[in-house]
Amino acid sequence: MAQSKGTVVLAYSGGLDTSCILVWLKEQGYDVVAYLANIGQKEDFEAARKKALALGAKKVYIEDVSREFVEEFIWPAVQANALYEDRYLLGTALARPCIARKLVEIAQREGAQHVAHGATGKGNDQVRFELTCYALCPKIKVVAPWRLPEFYQRFPGRRELMDYAKKHGIPVPVTPQTPWSMDENLMHISYEAGILENPKPRAGGVSCICSLIGNFTARPSVCVPVKVTNTGDGATRSSALELFVYLNDIAGKHGVGRIDIVENRFVGMKSRGIYETPAGTILYHAHLDIEAFTMDREVRKIKQGLSLKFSELVYNGFWHSPECEFLRECIGRSQEPVLGTVRLSVFKGHVYILGRESPRSLYNEELVSMNVQGDYEPADATGFININSLRLKEYHRLQSKVTVKQDE
Repeated sequence: MAQSKGTVVLAYSGGLDTSCILVWLKEQGYDVVAYLANIGQKEDFEAARKKALALGAKKVYIEDVSREFVEEFIWPAVQANALYEDRYLLGTALARPCIARKLVEIAQREGAQHVAHGATGKGNDQVRFELTCYALCPKIKVVAPWRLPEFYQRFPGRRELMDYAKKHGIPVPVTPQTPWSMDENLMHISYEAGILENPKPRAGGVSCICSLIGNFTARPSVCVPVKVTNTGDGATRSSALELFVYLNDIAGKHGVGRIDIVENRFVGMKSRGIYETPAGTILYHAHLDIEAFTMDREVRKIKQGLSLKFSELVYNGFWHSPECEFLRECIGRSQEPVLGTVRLSVFKGHVYILGRESPRSLYNEELVSMNVQGDYEPADATGFININSLRLKEYHRLQSKVTVKQDE
């Protein structure tokens, strides 16, 4: 029997890795408290509780953090129009600090000096979990089995892990025929590893079809989605969680938000993943549209740069860094005029903007009209063009001189 090493709170999912890790931690002499975050995934939580207790956990926490996930993590990302490498809506990256925050809280509640997770030594999640833990509880000790030689040398692959599970009577959903990793939360589902590590073959379908016409609104005090209305049946959803779940259902049926990409991990390697982000994709397009309609051009240019940095920080696990906190404040301030309604439809995997209106609109129909002169003097454009062409004239005048001199 290994000497007692104290209590460790394990971020537990009930899958192959964390189920085996729970048993392995007990072998090492830890008292294991299992923590399962309800972050919107389809899960039999009571069955997961019974499984963790059967595997030897001395206590199991199942914490519903789905509302906080939407309001405190997804909404700031919507405000930022956050996209990593122009395509990834950061579903997993946003979830990790939310999960890890509660992990630390439970460790403090239990008086545990250790926390553990099942993230691999090659991925981003190890960084995201641990940076959050160290930021919120600097003295915490992290046990990361997939980085310990005694663990990864014993389990060099999924096959060995499944053999261990079989030996210890650990029921797991993963089989050798379907050896990929899946992560599900309220915002998205991701698929990685296994057969998906070959970026060439086309992956099997994971979405289907429906259609929707809806409204998206926001108020300047918080500038987040506050209501969605299906104009077909009049159904309206207003609370953050209810709204997001509804959009996930409608857009998911239509196949909206699925991407197959190769991305750059923070640790320095490229990886291939498939992501489904239905509600997030609708809200991204709706917010982008109303923002362009209501935000000053130069403010928007600055905000776009902030959004790029925000996306990078979130992806890399720096949600609780001072720079990310600063960016969230700046981006939030930029959203004060972003108020309005966007009318859109989704059809066969696409989001179509049909129209928008806002009391804070900077669009002046009379000013832009080709049929009305309005408060604009066309003759003024001559001076505007002359001033802007001066730099170009001087540049090309110099280039001509250089070319002639080189030819001599």
